[in-house]
Amino acid sequence: MLEPLTRLPLRSIDDAGHPLSYVESGQGQVLLLVHGSLCDLRYWRWQIPELSRHFRVVAPSLRGYWPHAFEQASPLFSVEQHAADLGKLIDEAVGRPVHLLGHSRGAHVALELAAQTPGRIASLILADPGRQATPSATALAFQKQAADLLAQGDVEGALAGFIDTVNGADTWRRMTGWFKEMVRDNAGTLFSQVAEHDTAFDPSRAGALKCPVLLLGGEHSPPRFARSMDVLQAFLPQAQRDVIPSASHGMNLGNARAFNARVEHFVLEAQA
Repeated sequence: MLEPLTRLPLRSIDDAGHPLSYVESGQGQVLLLVHGSLCDLRYWRWQIPELSRHFRVVAPSLRGYWPHAFEQASPLFSVEQHAADLGKLIDEAVGRPVHLLGHSRGAHVALELAAQTPGRIASLILADPGRQATPSATALAFQKQAADLLAQGDVEGALAGFIDTVNGADTWRRMTGWFKEMVRDNAGTLFSQVAEHDTAFDPSRAGALKCPVLLLGGEHSPPRFARSMDVLQAFLPQAQRDVIPSASHGMNLGNARAFNARVEHFVLEAQA
């Protein structure tokens, strides 16, 4: 039986006084997992044990997230900075091209990293990526509303509003205790996230990518994520596309078995 995620040693590299913490498990080609908003390396608790049977799985917490979570808005929190941090992690702790999987905002980070340094990337999986072209005012309003509620001390209201918007009504109430604990630990990152500038990814930049690409959506994810994949697919003729059944935006948790199997198949195929 593989070692539980909670027993994996927490490793870190240092970037000018800002530690980047990560866990790793398994051997072989590297699969780098990039979490999204309000999450951290613990988000992948159902992926790391299963996928590390085939790969060396590396799961970092991005800069500003638990266990070194920012409590106030910071200019050191941005998609570009997170991509640069991951590049340093690859160079210092991995040292070879990686298979890269990003979810939600983490897919945006993964896209930025792949576009900047395609030589580091063996294959790319984007699960419900967002923010292609210019984000609409509506798409950003719920984040500001959540940050405003958080500033007023309504932590539960802020987090429920954010999670329900990206996953579906009543999701927050129904989530398990470990997930809520993780999200509460990262609540302060909302202040940095709403302060980010120039957050859109120009989809035409994806056209330079020649590696295998998989676009993954949840069957019940909000439609805006499918629209983002539509835009990306126009610039990625090599991209495969699939849907994880019986799952919404948090597809790796909602249907972990199907999600893990699809990721495993794609990466094994890409490295063949």
